[in-house]
Amino acid sequence: MMPLVRTVHKVARQVLLAPWSSCEPLSNSARNISFSPRQVTSDASFHSVSFSETDLPKVLITGGLGQLGVGLAKLLRKQFGKNNVILSDIRKPPNHIFHSGPFIYSDILDYKNLREIVVNNRITWLVHYSALLSAVGEANVTLARDVNITGLHNILDIAAEHGLRLFVPSTIGAFGPTSPRNPTPDLCIQRPRTIYGVSKVHAELMGEYYHHRYGLDFRCLRYPGIISADSQPGGGTTDYAVQIFHDAVKMGKFVCNLKPETRLPMMFIDDCLRATLEVMEAPAEMLSMRTYNINAMSFTPEELAQEVQKHLPDLQVTYEIDPVRQGIADCWPMNFEDSNARKDWGWKHEYDLPELVQTMLHFIGSDSRLAHAN
Repeated sequence: MMPLVRTVHKVARQVLLAPWSSCEPLSNSARNISFSPRQVTSDASFHSVSFSETDLPKVLITGGLGQLGVGLAKLLRKQFGKNNVILSDIRKPPNHIFHSGPFIYSDILDYKNLREIVVNNRITWLVHYSALLSAVGEANVTLARDVNITGLHNILDIAAEHGLRLFVPSTIGAFGPTSPRNPTPDLCIQRPRTIYGVSKVHAELMGEYYHHRYGLDFRCLRYPGIISADSQPGGGTTDYAVQIFHDAVKMGKFVCNLKPETRLPMMFIDDCLRATLEVMEAPAEMLSMRTYNINAMSFTPEELAQEVQKHLPDLQVTYEIDPVRQGIADCWPMNFEDSNARKDWGWKHEYDLPELVQTMLHFIGSDSRLAHAN
């Protein structure tokens, strides 16, 4: 046995002293390896795939059954093709959405499920819309923390590991009572007072950290209140600006849960979706920052009601203030300053208040007349 031991010892010594076994080259090589911040198992298999600038992106949208997900999928499918955009959610989609293009079940709290979806579908863009909104989040802080923060961590790790271009929306809710409110610039003190706002500041900072630390192509827009005719209000503080149109057309009266003088920045959904596509398509060298304000208009409930009454003069508006929503709105920006987005990648809105009201009444009025006829 002793000759065998000596032989093994001799061979091991030669291996350790060989020039190519030095630790220094290994250290230098490790700096050039792209890896996920998530712990990866030792038997994981990696395949490097390069995409040219002319390749169409393969897009996954999480939280896809909300108003923004469905609308963005429609826009992106026109741009990149029906099969290149996959909607995902944990809910069962209605028939018209299921048959409009690829849909897949995905739970953002299930890291393994998300990773399989990205790998199996060769995803290159990820749009992360899954979140609990402001008023809903305050009613269930634990769930909001899980969805808005833990889910984001899964998204960030997967995007970094697979070299995705990642879009995560932020919001006017990312600011707080100590922020400058009129106007609110891109860079200022934030300090929000809701779990929704806190989670969005967390998303902005984590995304920028991953960009600088791991080279993640992270992009973020702070959305104002978004107004759409395609879906019902979903529990946000700015949802009164959607509900008023439904109630005005169907009942001729509207009860507002914010004070008439509460001014907030707003945007029609078509502008919002176009801004999202434009910032995702913008060359990286055009982006001087990774999180931008975007804005279109700013109005109060009273101003909106007056504009609606130009078309429906019999509309009756009363005010029953919800203290939770009012408290949230009083901490938010009154007007967004978005000059950096306009300068860097050419952002320009198309809808002001008169165009917004006319368009919303046209869509909701048409749907109401169709439902009545049926």
